[in-house]
Amino acid sequence: MTTSVLVLGAGFGGLELSSRLAQELGAQVDVTLIDRGDAFVFGFAKLDIMFGKRTPEAVRLPYHDLATPNVRFRQATITAIDPEARRVVTDVGTYEADVLVVALGADYDLAATPGLAEVGHEFYSVPGAEAVRDVLPSFRAGTAIVGVCGAPFKCPPAPSEAAILLDEYLRGRGVRDATRIQVVIPFSTPVHPSPATSEAILARFAQRGIEFVPGRKVTALDPATREAVLDDGGRLPFDLFLGVPVHCVPAVVEASGLATGGWIPVDPATLATRFPGVYAVGDVTSVGTPKAGVFAEGAARVVADQLIARIRGEGVPPGYDGTGSCWIEFGGHQVARVDVDFFSTPGHPTGTFTPPSERTAQEKVEFGTSRHARWFGLATG
Repeated sequence: MTTSVLVLGAGFGGLELSSRLAQELGAQVDVTLIDRGDAFVFGFAKLDIMFGKRTPEAVRLPYHDLATPNVRFRQATITAIDPEARRVVTDVGTYEADVLVVALGADYDLAATPGLAEVGHEFYSVPGAEAVRDVLPSFRAGTAIVGVCGAPFKCPPAPSEAAILLDEYLRGRGVRDATRIQVVIPFSTPVHPSPATSEAILARFAQRGIEFVPGRKVTALDPATREAVLDDGGRLPFDLFLGVPVHCVPAVVEASGLATGGWIPVDPATLATRFPGVYAVGDVTSVGTPKAGVFAEGAARVVADQLIARIRGEGVPPGYDGTGSCWIEFGGHQVARVDVDFFSTPGHPTGTFTPPSERTAQEKVEFGTSRHARWFGLATG
């Protein structure tokens, strides 16, 4: 008997789950993968777009290149999810399955931060990164703020990376002395689980004259005064604002009844929701790990292992361990890595830091290449 699996979202989680199920189970499984987009883009590629290192076309991995047998990709906009019936309505048809996995990620709510869309720029989407790329050449003097507008948010090191790479970009143009860079983050340190990682980032900030404003969120931008309004009422003037927008579940998930307290609650070991046969992985959940692709991928592997064991009649596999690695750009073609464990010591995540180097930068490239090959059956160029 064939088990039908419906996967919503073709990001890290959806791609890893779909490919693993198809590769392990073959004709025993029938996977339908749905996403409104037509291509996958690694999150870290948006920084490359932002600073003009790569074009949007160069970082797109079109879904029509998916080469995994027994996986059907459907480009469609999801309009309704019925978790009880495991039924999904899209703009091109309705789908039902034995197993439903929600991997739709987090959306951005620019309206939650008044003024952001009018006088600021977000750099967490491909269009946003493109827009920043187009305005950076005209920024020659004044204050640039890299500000976080809400938590949780994807890839916690990204604001620090953006500031470090902005400093490098401005130095390369010979205008750094005429500019000021500030980083506003709602945490006391850049990467809380790893003091060594935070110390290295703060040391780079000090070396490069980047100012760190910890424990604060940007709640609004004042178009009249061009000031960033902080959650304590403080104000910071800016000439260029690069924002991390407020994150939220997609509206269709909110309307489905899956979400509680803003995100989908899941069993932290199995990623199962309260609805039988329905799982959720990645940024759309409140599982307790960072909203980052590598954690979505790890959660997807756990769901895949459970489904494989169930279909084969095998024993219960190990649960989700809440571990993952994040790459951190330090400029000068050097990249660091932090390996984080969120579940071994509940409430006290730990992290191990690998200092920046060109070797680790190559490891980051190899990470992307291996995923490209696994999901699309191709090698990156």
